Amino acid sequence: MGNHLKPKVRLLNVNTQPFADITSSARTCYSSKGIVLPSDVSQDENSSRFIPLVQSIYQAGHHTTFQHTHLQFALENVSRNFIWSFLHSHPFYNSEQVSQRYVSVKKDQLYYPDNLNEDEQKVFDECYEYQIKAYKSLKKELAPIVETEYLKRFKSRKGSKQCQTDVKKKSQEIARYVLPLGTTAYLHHTISFLTLMRYYRLCNSFDVPNEQKLVIQMMMDEVLKLDPTIKEFLQEPLDLKDTPEYQFMQSFQKSDASLFNQEFDKDLNGAYSKLVDYKINGEQTLARSIRQVFAISKKNYTDKELIEWLLNPSTNKILSETMNINLHSKAMRSLMHVHYTFQKKLSHAADSQDQRHRMTPASRPLLESVVSDEADYITPILFELDQDLKNTYTNHMQTIWSFYKKAKQLGMSFENRSYLLPNALTLRFYESSDLLALKHKMEMRLCYNAQEEIFFASVDEAKEVYKIHPIIGQFLAPPCKVRSMAKTKPICPEGPRFCGVPVWKKSLDEYERSI
Repeated sequence: MGNHLKPKVRLLNVNTQPFADITSSARTCYSSKGIVLPSDVSQDENSSRFIPLVQSIYQAGHHTTFQHTHLQFALENVSRNFIWSFLHSHPFYNSEQVSQRYVSVKKDQLYYPDNLNEDEQKVFDECYEYQIKAYKSLKKELAPIVETEYLKRFKSRKGSKQCQTDVKKKSQEIARYVLPLGTTAYLHHTISFLTLMRYYRLCNSFDVPNEQKLVIQMMMDEVLKLDPTIKEFLQEPLDLKDTPEYQFMQSFQKSDASLFNQEFDKDLNGAYSKLVDYKINGEQTLARSIRQVFAISKKNYTDKELIEWLLNPSTNKILSETMNINLHSKAMRSLMHVHYTFQKKLSHAADSQDQRHRMTPASRPLLESVVSDEADYITPILFELDQDLKNTYTNHMQTIWSFYKKAKQLGMSFENRSYLLPNALTLRFYESSDLLALKHKMEMRLCYNAQEEIFFASVDEAKEVYKIHPIIGQFLAPPCKVRSMAKTKPICPEGPRFCGVPVWKKSLDEYERSI
């Protein structure tokens, strides 16, 4: 497959040296002379005398002082396996990553572990080559049916350059399901210094500890060049054997992943997402919280009146703002007392986007525990519309799994062979959210432009909430409907990316799409 590109890490921006930030912010807490600035520390020739102070507050767990320094990294040639499993598995980051939905993948954008022997290298080459060819072939094979479905929405665009561009992108978005988790990406990734310290401490954890350790060490080395003093209080990485996941796997006998998957899917009963837990008095609790914020007696207004005033965009105009400012509103923070937990099933491709909703956390699976020799994948809707295409897709999945099983027979570690698994790999997990975060997510993902699996999972979730909390559920809607209720123009905020469907006129039961 040509040259194997190695991960590349650059530190693009940092506001100041971590040690100076930590020390100055800590000293400010006890300063009677006002703010202590980072420059007061960095320009102090005897600043090393503050090392014991920093070590002391670190050991005591007073880590807020370590969050003031923010680091903007440029990461290249890192696998999507690593990004999903580690970089984007927590809420304390910001990333802008190249999109597989809109940018075509090239044959040299594939990750190879360093420790492959000759036979294992051959399996990687053959599998990757097959997946790239399947990807390119599917892009062409999908184009006719994508165009047919596209023109059902945009009849006037037939033969236009816009139609050609959009059909190409949508075909590419679906074809990517055959691409491997070893497909690489490049991204901007911004974190606090504290988060980098956490990365460093846990870089040996599942699912891909070798790649994690390599990249995180490179990130830490970039910061050490800037500020060698941090060595004085930096904890060394935990060994993989000391992580709770490893110890659990040693303590409990591994069960049959296929059996668990069948049980999980039976519970879902064909849905993308299912509500499995919630605060039974959610609407009453929300109303009580609103009363508490404004000191309103039960004698004045009903629960329904208060909830509808807060959640209805026609009365609460900030709901139609493009910028999400809800968390900064005292009234809107009442929504944080209402919670929901969903049982979900998405492809790796879809979940790599779903997890970007950092305020709706999930307990995502340990891949080594849940992947079996049986092909286990998600099939996009378009393949269901053409049996020949579906057969082609099914054959691709079976072939990819045959490479995976061949790698296993060679004795290749799960970590290494996991890179061969396709984007279509099924992930099963539980995801929870408070109402404030869920409402924002619904606005983003009930849009017809949203990734299809996340869209349909969001439809399932909105319907489930409506069943048990109808006063709340009626206001879970896409941005166009929110703006329509608020009489904000334009109704669709997407401009030239308008989906072509007046979704704001539809009820949830009418939501239907194939592209």
